Amino acid sequence: MNNSKQIKAGALISYFTIAFNIVAGLIYTPWMISKIGNSNYGLYTLTTSLITMLMMDFGMSAAVSRFVSKYRAEGDQQAIDRFLGVVYKLYIAIAAVVFLVLLVLYFFLNGIYENLTAEELSTFKSLYVVVGLYSVVSFPFINLNGILTAHERFVELKLADLFHKVFIIVAMVICLLIGQGVFALVLVNAASGLLTIAMKLYFIKRKTAIKVQFGYRDRKLLKEIFSFSAWTTISSLAQRMIFNITPSIIAAVSITGTLGVAVFGVATTIEGYVYTFATAINGMFMPRIAKIVHEGKKQEQLVPLMHRIGRLQCMLIGVLVVGFAALGESFVADIWKKPDLVQSYGCAVLLIVPSFFYLPLQIAKTTLIVENKVKLQAKVYLLMCLLNVGLSAVLSRYYGAIGAAISIFVAYMIRNVLMIVIYHRVLQLNMLHFFKEVYLKLTPQLLITLAVGLLCSRFNPISNVYLRFASNGCVLVGTYFIMMWFCGFNAYEKGMFKALLRKFKR
Repeated sequence: MNNSKQIKAGALISYFTIAFNIVAGLIYTPWMISKIGNSNYGLYTLTTSLITMLMMDFGMSAAVSRFVSKYRAEGDQQAIDRFLGVVYKLYIAIAAVVFLVLLVLYFFLNGIYENLTAEELSTFKSLYVVVGLYSVVSFPFINLNGILTAHERFVELKLADLFHKVFIIVAMVICLLIGQGVFALVLVNAASGLLTIAMKLYFIKRKTAIKVQFGYRDRKLLKEIFSFSAWTTISSLAQRMIFNITPSIIAAVSITGTLGVAVFGVATTIEGYVYTFATAINGMFMPRIAKIVHEGKKQEQLVPLMHRIGRLQCMLIGVLVVGFAALGESFVADIWKKPDLVQSYGCAVLLIVPSFFYLPLQIAKTTLIVENKVKLQAKVYLLMCLLNVGLSAVLSRYYGAIGAAISIFVAYMIRNVLMIVIYHRVLQLNMLHFFKEVYLKLTPQLLITLAVGLLCSRFNPISNVYLRFASNGCVLVGTYFIMMWFCGFNAYEKGMFKALLRKFKR
């Protein structure tokens, strides 16, 4: 299977996996909680959140993807083998340190979680041991995703991830049906994770020429890895802080208290769905971009690729943003049955609109990683984080969750502007031409679709809320497709759609 087919097939599997996760979240998770109880589910969530906080990737996966893609573009297999030898030893050293931290922390759990009952603390410790041991054992294998991505084995990578999700659901349903509890939940997660690691190792052995040189040492390479990973970690932490710290700010300064936190929580869930769909193909183009940059063909090949992928992502993200802006209020109040949290509709719109101007630029963002300019991105993300914290502390006091969402909107839009300036001036990518080819040519169709959606939402006479929402959705999607077909799609996009239809017919 050639590289283009790998990307297309990998993207389809990604979208299927995302859809499976969403359905599982809406159907399986509530059923599972009812089986194991709120208290046990809370203990499980507490355990995984605590371990996850200590098991950060530290930017190593991005480093593996970047360096292996670069060496492959240069045709240097020995450099790949040596690099992975250094990386594996680094991962094992980090895992050993984390193991010691987890071991010491175990003896302080009684004091840290003194509000737990004796029975809950006993269960929590058992879960902590299993999740902690699995996390330490699996940590050195985080780089497998980067290896498969750099070798453009997207089908194998996405199939392994899909297996991981499906295995957990199926195995847990069986365990719960035969009377097992929360301990089975963590065992199933660990077993699924180890089986998935085994699958990825098998794919790497069969589909790549990698022979890791564990004895290789290179201080210069180690310093370069640390430099790249440090700035990537700062970017990741700054991005994570946006949604992790905001609920605490709302609870601390807003008179809305926990209600405001709940409203913001619903909004971030919706934003998470949009982000997950929009970033399903992220990273898949890194090997191709590394080759283009190595060959010095940025203007001849990279710019057209950025326009092509940018338009496709703009179409996808655009319909999600427009769809939610038009029908989101009805979705929260009528479909989710949360009329008391309908304010989350406005919050979610504020959170997802900046994505429309940022996520279609993923090719430029990946190029920044390939050219090792992540330091610039880290500085922008750090500024974004600090700006959001400052604004949230002020706006949340008076406007609750809406104030927090406004602060994130402002911080995100400033991030967008600064990153576009970096892409234009540092990477020498003509962003004015990009906006003309992508946004200027597609936005009118989106605005017309938005207007139709808002009219349907306001004047649809159907009384049944589910039928009304479904009919509004069909009209909106139908309008969007018609507008895009006659006024938006170019010849390449029409040809791609026709080819996809022919494949479905066969």
